[in-house]
Amino acid sequence: MVKSAPNVNMDKGVFDICIIGGGINGCGIARDAVGRGYKVLLIEQGDFASATSSASTKLIHGGLRYLENFEFGLVKKALRERDVLMGMAPHIVWPLQFILPHEPHQRPMWMIRIGLYIYDFLSGKTKLKKSFKTEVNNHILNNKFKKGISYSDCWVDDARLVVLNAMDANARGAVVKTNTKCVSLDHESDQWDITCDDGQTYTAQMIVNAAGPWASNVMKMVGEVKPQSLRLVKGSHIIVPKLYKSDECYILQNEDGRIVFTIPYEGDYTLIGTTDVDLGDDPDQKIEISDSEIGYLKNVIQKYFKKKIRGIDVIASYAGVRPLADDDEGEAAYATRDYDLNLQHVDGLPFLSVLGGKLTTYRVLAQEVVDKIDRQFHKEPHHWTAGEKLPGGDIEEDDLKRFIREKTIEYPFLSKELISRYARTYGACMDIILNRAQSLDDMGMDVGGGVYGRELDYLIAYEFAKTGDDVLYRRTKLYLHLDKASQKAVHKYMKDHAK
Repeated sequence: MVKSAPNVNMDKGVFDICIIGGGINGCGIARDAVGRGYKVLLIEQGDFASATSSASTKLIHGGLRYLENFEFGLVKKALRERDVLMGMAPHIVWPLQFILPHEPHQRPMWMIRIGLYIYDFLSGKTKLKKSFKTEVNNHILNNKFKKGISYSDCWVDDARLVVLNAMDANARGAVVKTNTKCVSLDHESDQWDITCDDGQTYTAQMIVNAAGPWASNVMKMVGEVKPQSLRLVKGSHIIVPKLYKSDECYILQNEDGRIVFTIPYEGDYTLIGTTDVDLGDDPDQKIEISDSEIGYLKNVIQKYFKKKIRGIDVIASYAGVRPLADDDEGEAAYATRDYDLNLQHVDGLPFLSVLGGKLTTYRVLAQEVVDKIDRQFHKEPHHWTAGEKLPGGDIEEDDLKRFIREKTIEYPFLSKELISRYARTYGACMDIILNRAQSLDDMGMDVGGGVYGRELDYLIAYEFAKTGDDVLYRRTKLYLHLDKASQKAVHKYMKDHAK
């Protein structure tokens, strides 16, 4: 049972581990570590998933193009995680079918088939369909495309995956603090002193630096730690009205060697991305999509699809920074997405920095980090996270469609659309929201657009939400569905009720 956020143990004593950074890596490490018996403090300067971890292409995938870089180990590791994550969180991770239209002048069909044979082989035993040759739909794609390859990967709600890991860490006893920035790190003979901008100083025996784009800055806080630079690369996406009615995704090859995905998104839209733009080394610079990136993505769509998109068709966009553990040589698109775990000691105190990584492999990254922690504390490793559901994931036989049908019967006063949204957002935790509700009158304030006070109260109490943006952009994607008046009402409710 998930605990309410205010009920955690806020002991100000010495922690075993202080984790700096509340993205997917930091929250995954916190969950794994507290489950192995460590006393864990997790601090995040903003909201969970407020930077890189909510700006992905929303895929759990092996990375088909990484095979061209001969990163077979990374691809294998990522492919094996797809089934693990589907089992852990079947309400936010589910299969997707991809179509790769064939362009003979770029890569011959036999080469693509070999690549996908390797992809299938590295997947091992999986619930997902193997790749196969297919005809393309010329009602959707331009007539010059005749053949293609279909293969499988997975979709994920990236920001929710982060929050679910934080919730589980919290429920198991970790102290979890958002909107709390580490401003200095000092060390005594036997402990680290972590001073935060809330005026509090915490103590810990070990620091895990999982600050994503800010990881190098955190390293520089300690003079004795040798800093390691990161390659900061911007990835941008646009959201447009649905390009096609079918459920498959398309993986599009551009002349420059990069690929662009089109993914059915939030029912009414198509998500298109991503780009790769080098940013230098300043993680605090303003991150937003540029006109040239929008133009780039539109040009790829125009090349492949019959339906054209104009400037007015871009409903929304987002951009994020990928912190890559890679030098600045070569094209950003070909830089490694693998990770580096940098362990240093300052007067005998361990300081471990997590550099790079990708959403798909966060759990195995966290497992490797906590294995290193175990060695520091002279403990035997205990791998447990793969077999334990994330909050809301305890759905019978992982059958989300059946779960939705059952909840539609159980809560007949709610629309099928709202039941489906609750199920695909909160999974089994929707019962916490709907506890003993028997009519719409029991749902609290009608905020508008199918949002009721009970849902917002749940997000405040259980999911660390504090602002309207936390709700509209990260805990949900309601910003795409609510009118301006309803969005304003959400902001007001959160301001009035979140402490």
